Formats: sequence, C-alpha cells, structure tokens
Amino acid sequence: MTTTLEFAVLLRLIDERSTAFRAAVASAPSLDVQVPTCPEWTLFDLVQHLGERRRFWAATVAAGPAAAPPAKSASEGAPAAPREREALLAWLAASTQQLLDALREAGPDRGCWTWWGTSESPQTSGAVARHQVQEIAVHTYDAQITVGAPQSLPDQVALDGVDEFLSTCCATTSAWPHKPAAVDFHATEGRSWRLSLSADGARITRLPTPGTMPAIAAGEGPDAAAASARGTVGELVLTLYGRIPVDSLKLDGDRRLFDLLQAWEPEE
Repeated sequence: MTTTLEFAVLLRLIDERSTAFRAAVASAPSLDVQVPTCPEWTLFDLVQHLGERRRFWAATVAAGPAAAPPAKSASEGAPAAPREREALLAWLAASTQQLLDALREAGPDRGCWTWWGTSESPQTSGAVARHQVQEIAVHTYDAQITVGAPQSLPDQVALDGVDEFLSTCCATTSAWPHKPAAVDFHATEGRSWRLSLSADGARITRLPTPGTMPAIAAGEGPDAAAASARGTVGELVLTLYGRIPVDSLKLDGDRRLFDLLQAWEPEE
C-alpha cells in the first residue's frame, strides 16, 4: 500500500478525527440544522451516516476476504441511531470502536471486500483503514462547518489524503471517454501527482519533487499536463471530495478537464 502512514497511525487518526467529529456535534445548537456541504442532510443525518458506515466497514473487515460485502442480515439487530444527543454520541463512539476493534483484529494485510476493486489501492484492511481516515476527516469538516467552526484538515491526514483519493477513487481500468489527457495536482507542501487519462483508464503517478527537474507549465512542452491544479494538501483533499469549489485552487491549462472529471462515472 502506497502510504507514509503506519497502520497504528491510521488507527490513531481514525480515533482522533472521530473524537473531533463528536465534539462538533456536541456543540451544535440543534441536530436538525442543515449541513452546508451535504445540503440534503441534517446534522442528525450526517451522524447517522457516519455511524452506520463505520459499523458496515467493521463487519466487512471482520468477514475477511470476500467477493461481495456482508449481507444486510449481518447488521440486523444492531441498535438504530437514537435521536437524543447524548445517546446518539455514545452510539457513534461505539460505532467507531467497532471499526477500530475489527481493524486491530485483522491487521493491515488481511484481505476483505472493497468497492475499489479496479483501483490502485489493495483490497485489504489496511487500505480500508487508510480510506476511513479520509472519510471521517472530511465528515468532521462537514460537522465543523455546520456549527460555524471549520478547521483545516490536520497536516498528517491531508498529506496522505491526495494520494489516497487519487489511488482509490480515481485510478481505474475503465476507459476515459474523452481525448487522452494528463492532469497534474501540485501541493504547496512540495508533493505532486499526475492523473493520466486514456482508453486504458486512469493511472496515478507521483511526480518528482519540485526543483529536481525543470518546471513545465500546463499545456507547454511534450511532457506537460493538459491542466493542473495547485493548492495546499488540505485544499486539494477538500476539492477532490467536493467540499470546496475547484476554482479555490490555482488552475492552469484546460479547465474544462476538471468539469469532465467531476462528471465522469467509470463503469464498475
């Protein structure tokens, strides 16, 4: 798994982000407020989603290698998300603990079902833990912005977040239905990635560290990308997850590619 974070660190970050999420919910004036970044949800809906999905992934990891996710019957009898805030937060904490317990029991290398079977991320509990860090971190941002106190993603989370998103959510063997192109993502912290799009699908490569090769602007030179986006790793992650507009980044080259990427739904 291409990550700089050890499995124990991933588990710690899941716990830390979940704690921050619960703190945001605890400070909300009401559970019925709308979530600006998920406008179809109230804060209660967001909490319910986070808890139910953590229980789903706990069951998926515990099931081990499989060709399909656990049947719905596997979660029958699980307590529903309560409406009272204190009980809801306790239910959410228990949901997170179920996920952490399942991941610790499995270890990082055990296989399990994942929805990203054709991506560049492995189908292992370690890859699940890595993606869970990002999902919980982004939903923590959702909760924080709902209560009017958004915070930047922690550096350690965001630094791994761009690579994780591109490898898990973008890389695919499904054909790119447009003209072949390359899109570069540059983090001001000094990391860069290229998303290469063609009839063979989407492939991710880490670009050399800036300063080790001549700089090439988007659209210039035979090795240039058709478009590029630059921002902090936190801004890049939030843009990739649709939490802030792509125009928040410094864009170069063919900006239409970002619209095409957002609209693209690769076949499973």
